[in-house]
Amino acid sequence: NYLLGVGRADCTGPVAEIPLATLPFQMGYANLDQVGGGLLTHLYSRAFIVAEPDDSRRVVFVSADIGMVSQRLRLEVLKKLKSKYGDLYRQDNVILSGTHTHSGPGGYFQYTLFLITSKGLIRPSLNAIVNGIVKSIDIAHQNMKRGRVFINRGTVENSQINRSPFSYLENPASERSRYSSNTDKEMVMLKMVDENGQELGLISWFAVHPVSMNNTNHLVNSDNVGYASYLFEQEKNKGMLAGEGSFVAAFASSNLGDVSPNTKGPFCVNTGESCNNPHSTCPVGGATMCMAMGPGSDMFDSTRIIGQNIYLKARELFENASQEITGPISSAHQWVNMSDVLVELNATHKVRTCKPALGHSFAAGTIDGVGAFNFTQGSVEGDPFWDEIRDQLLGEPSNETKACHKPKPILFSTGEMTWPHPWHPDIVDVQIAAMGSLAIVAVPGELTTMSGRRLREAVKREFDSHGTLRMDVVIAGLCNVYTHYITTYEEYQVQRYEAASTIYGPHTLSAYIQLYRGLARAIATDTVQDLPRGPEPPVFTIGNLTLVPLLTADRAPASKTFGDVLQELRQQYRVREVAEVTFVGANPRNSAENATEHNFLTVERYNSTSDSWHVVQNDASWDTRFYWTKGFFGRSNVTIEWHIPPDTEQGIYRIRYFGHYRKNLSLTHAVSIPFEGTSSAFEIT
Repeated sequence: NYLLGVGRADCTGPVAEIPLATLPFQMGYANLDQVGGGLLTHLYSRAFIVAEPDDSRRVVFVSADIGMVSQRLRLEVLKKLKSKYGDLYRQDNVILSGTHTHSGPGGYFQYTLFLITSKGLIRPSLNAIVNGIVKSIDIAHQNMKRGRVFINRGTVENSQINRSPFSYLENPASERSRYSSNTDKEMVMLKMVDENGQELGLISWFAVHPVSMNNTNHLVNSDNVGYASYLFEQEKNKGMLAGEGSFVAAFASSNLGDVSPNTKGPFCVNTGESCNNPHSTCPVGGATMCMAMGPGSDMFDSTRIIGQNIYLKARELFENASQEITGPISSAHQWVNMSDVLVELNATHKVRTCKPALGHSFAAGTIDGVGAFNFTQGSVEGDPFWDEIRDQLLGEPSNETKACHKPKPILFSTGEMTWPHPWHPDIVDVQIAAMGSLAIVAVPGELTTMSGRRLREAVKREFDSHGTLRMDVVIAGLCNVYTHYITTYEEYQVQRYEAASTIYGPHTLSAYIQLYRGLARAIATDTVQDLPRGPEPPVFTIGNLTLVPLLTADRAPASKTFGDVLQELRQQYRVREVAEVTFVGANPRNSAENATEHNFLTVERYNSTSDSWHVVQNDASWDTRFYWTKGFFGRSNVTIEWHIPPDTEQGIYRIRYFGHYRKNLSLTHAVSIPFEGTSSAFEIT
């Protein structure tokens, strides 16, 4: 029925000294201290191309293991695709979606707010993601073959809670009564096979925040949904190392705005009592003490449990998928100035969206990652102390913006802050891609559960009313440009974190519903060519100034060299134990700046018949952890852990480390020199 191509490519970037997740107080996380200090697993871009059999029309869906797609990232990817493929891959038929992991490197943004929190525009980070996305599309493009697409859906249990249940309760009782839960538990899954029935890959959409790894983590990783991808790909690419093999499994984001994987719910970390209240505060210590925990014993265990739940449901849906998707392919895209959309609520009532602004509760963070100072969620009054500081440092919000955002008390009037560049986007992408009976709605932010339900329903009704019946509508989150959250009008009134982060004001969702209905109408009536393109987004010239430490020469301790073992392994281990070795290290950023896909470590097993060593694990495995510890005067250590899996064969093993050290040849010229280190051999009994 279709021509299909799938591809996966590395987009990890630098794993040290780069801020993770990148938003003030909370991209999801508060921590400017939360910088990379090693690697748990690689980050990948996964690309899927579906084309009509005569190849007249095609769409590309990319899910990348990153926090979100930024406007700068999207524009650079499209520019590269244009130079390679001409008009084949365009604004309208390429959807780029982030999984929303909070443990990926930042630094790939152009709007000032995000530049501040990720310490500037970090070229090695941006380039790794751009190149990874383009490479994944290249691989999919080169492997196009005839095939079929099947859709299936099912319920995932025990994997999410609503983290703002008091906001959800503000929605009308008549609306809430139509749903059995305050989160969307449905997973929608696409299965792709070639004409001989060989399995090519899958895309799953399920609404959950990838924040099982919390804000104490310093290891780059793809969190719970990345672990689900890992399990599925390991199962289908038998005998291959992690990140290798042709089968591609993407676990993409959806309307996850108010959905947490930390299923034990919020508790006061100091007293152990529940803090599931409208302001998420504790009697002692206030809001900063209120945190949610996952189902596991620690964050690694919680990531594994949630990831496995998602994987198991996807596997079941994959094996039983029988409903085939057939029919034409189309796509529609517009740029919109979201700070000034006229919304027709009904025949008599019109409202407008606002210039972007963040409310006080934005600084409170969430139960998944609390904010700083004394901010609390659900603030509908400003705080004179913080307002005065803001007025002095950044200027006071205009009366017009204050009135537009009511009842949000404005903390940062980002739409009125333009130095040295605008702090937030005005020009935003709206986009829908349709194949047969499936419509993928690409949303530039984080819709809450009820916002997502309203948007899906509105798009479905629009298709219905123009004779395109029984459409399956899926929301893809974190697409194309980042605009924070989108709550319902009712949720907005109580100003918890998600509402305070709904940057275009109380009518943001209504505006999006109006815009996406317009795209759906154009697709259903075949009038996409008549849609106005809209105002093009700006590209800012941003200097190379960053707050990331400069790379300096690496040094080894006296009488040692790079890769020497400082702390050796034991001679014997059992399964489920942790083998740990420490080497004389060098800054891992040297390696990222040399190659897109650097492998820092291998676990190798000795084969006595051939008298040789065979790689059984690499640094993309979830069983290995790579820690980098920076010392003084250019010195650093690398510690590698191997959490020995229960199914490991007995035998003789060793662990190897691969790095690059930086050597200054002159004041202006430095080189990176590769080195490796090898542990002593050890036995697994």
